[in-house]
Amino acid sequence: MDDNKCVSFLQGVLPQLNLRWKGFRKVRRQVCRRIDRRIGELGLADIESYSKHLANHKDEWQLLDHFCRITISRFYRDRLVYDFLGNDMLPMMAGDRVQENDPVLRIWSAGCASGEEPYTIALIYHLLLRPGFPDIQLKVLASDIDPVVLERARQAVYPKTSIRELPELWQQDAFVRQKESYRLKDCIKEWVRLHKLDIRKETPDARFHMILCRNLAFTYYDQKLQSIILKKFIKRLETGGVLVIGIHEHLPEKHVLLSRLIDNMPIYQKN
Repeated sequence: MDDNKCVSFLQGVLPQLNLRWKGFRKVRRQVCRRIDRRIGELGLADIESYSKHLANHKDEWQLLDHFCRITISRFYRDRLVYDFLGNDMLPMMAGDRVQENDPVLRIWSAGCASGEEPYTIALIYHLLLRPGFPDIQLKVLASDIDPVVLERARQAVYPKTSIRELPELWQQDAFVRQKESYRLKDCIKEWVRLHKLDIRKETPDARFHMILCRNLAFTYYDQKLQSIILKKFIKRLETGGVLVIGIHEHLPEKHVLLSRLIDNMPIYQKN
């Protein structure tokens, strides 16, 4: 498919899905390939014909929305984020749980894809926090809209490229090698509960000490939808809770949160 034609198409349709072109510029080829395959499945001549097909078939918009899901993830992606969480933020939060006589640390990974993010949090807890806070129990809810990537998370079997950023000792402690793949041990998996959920429409019926939503809502969704989701996150944060977003992302309403910039990593804390 011609790149210019696909760009023009995406710039026209993304706003109708409450998505923004800016977030898709660097990953557009992944989306364009999916659309190109769909055009072939439908036996259409080109993307102009597909535009007409969309106009006449409302159900096709749901498929197009599916084509626009980006699920790029790795263990320990953005090292500065996890270094800060493991060395500073999570120990502080675990200490707060001890002081408040509440042994459960609740975390939500919103948009977890194949599980690399929530399992990284579980790794940090299991290998770094648990020895110092043996009475603190971690509960991680990991949600995503896509059942395919959630099934990958349930299997928890990854290629070497997915775990390459983890410290070597962590790889050895947390994974069992299976030929060319690496299976996460059950003692790590047990701290994470997986759940199918579309954050555009719903949130979990719980409150959390930390919510991670990186490289999803504040990258791909338009400003109106970002604001709606941000308000939902705030309602789901405990007092003093923390919202972690991507290192290149910005919130639509910064005045409602207290921003702390640590090594170019935005950590946003509820007032």
